[in-house]
Amino acid sequence: MRPTASEGAQGPRSRIVSIDALRGLVMLLMLVDHVREFVYLHAQVRDPMDLAVTPPGLVLTRLTSHLCAPVFILLTGLSASLHAQKHGDRWVTSVFLLKRGLLLILFEVTLVSLAWTRSLAPPILYLQVNWAIGLSMVALAALLWLPRAALVLFAAAVMLGHNLLDGLVLQPGDMGYVSWSILHQRGFIELPWGVARTSYPVLPWFGVIAAGYALGPLFAGAVAPPTRSAGLLALGGAALSAFLILRCLNGYGEPVPWQSGTTTLFTALSFVNLTKYPPSADFLLLTLGLGLGLLALFEAVPARSLGWLRTFGGAPLFFYLAHLWLLRLLHDGALALGLGGASGRIEAGAPVQIWLVAGALVPPLWLACRWMVGLKRRAALPALSYL
Repeated sequence: MRPTASEGAQGPRSRIVSIDALRGLVMLLMLVDHVREFVYLHAQVRDPMDLAVTPPGLVLTRLTSHLCAPVFILLTGLSASLHAQKHGDRWVTSVFLLKRGLLLILFEVTLVSLAWTRSLAPPILYLQVNWAIGLSMVALAALLWLPRAALVLFAAAVMLGHNLLDGLVLQPGDMGYVSWSILHQRGFIELPWGVARTSYPVLPWFGVIAAGYALGPLFAGAVAPPTRSAGLLALGGAALSAFLILRCLNGYGEPVPWQSGTTTLFTALSFVNLTKYPPSADFLLLTLGLGLGLLALFEAVPARSLGWLRTFGGAPLFFYLAHLWLLRLLHDGALALGLGGASGRIEAGAPVQIWLVAGALVPPLWLACRWMVGLKRRAALPALSYL
């Protein structure tokens, strides 16, 4: 019998293949979206996307990336729970989360910002996904001390109930504006050299990472793989069912109602065109429901079949920094060679070309990640665990 993706998780240095593989998959989807950002600049879209002016192919390309942040943050919480199981000490995991979270925030405002803007002090400092993950890890460092029932209640209340706060809108100068812009309302925060844009309000993500931590017992060594898969499928199915009910009612759960269009495709795209900043309850139910289903699927797949995805998921921060700087170098190199259009932007043609460009970048990034994963195994340096 071939080992499945959940087997081999008992050793002190082993990792669960299904988790790394799913993390690798969403990172590759993120690569596609960032290719769109760097290369397909002449077809910028807003969030939520304007279906009236955005080509359907580009909408679908963008929609695939919606899985990335929710699934990655859920798996971050799950990995933290496994870290606590491995060390048998929540204090060790709490300190690890605090350190790693602060490191991600530091990278967001330095190396990541520099890759996007070419400046360490840009006029607008965008606080994006690493900022959200970092703050979520800092929050989880405290939340993991809650009893599991209280943690589950917190996760559900935040993920499903935060849209009740949509009506609370503060203006610059109002008391609490900065804190609220960080937690739930996209806004601009004054800095000595410019402003910071809170692209990823973090309150809903606190619920997601807490939900991931609460999943930990499903991956305990005493849980049989069929039981684990059944539990993941049940949770994923419940999330998708709740999404369908709320979305069909076209009321609470999503600030932007769906509309019937002149074509079935337009209506379908409107139905799944959900608010990501901050992620609505419907957005989280759909993406996390799909993510849990994929995790259950990967649990049943032979581990050897997931090896290439596992390589990406085994060095997530390294992959993030590597792919971002690779795209920056390619973009600037193309401009230097005069391959940009009159506006100084790269022209990429149809959305299918985005996928082709991303596909061409997968092999070198895989080789780089394989090297890093091997280094982490050989060197056994504590600092490498953060990559």
